[in-house]
Amino acid sequence: METLQKCALILTIVGAINWGLVGLLDFNLVDALFGDGTILSRLIYTLVGITGLINVGLLFNHIED
Repeated sequence: METLQKCALILTIVGAINWGLVGLLDFNLVDALFGDGTILSRLIYTLVGITGLINVGLLFNHIED
């Protein structure tokens, strides 16, 4: 499970950086790399959203210890 959470955290960080670029510079890195509205860019957005939900488990990780 730890490997899954680390991979999820990396994707969440990538998503956060993308949103930071959108907010600061009005530049969407995912769309620039993979195209606007393509299947691949939609897949990346979906994966980032799912990994954000997986990372919610990190908030409660200390309870299990």
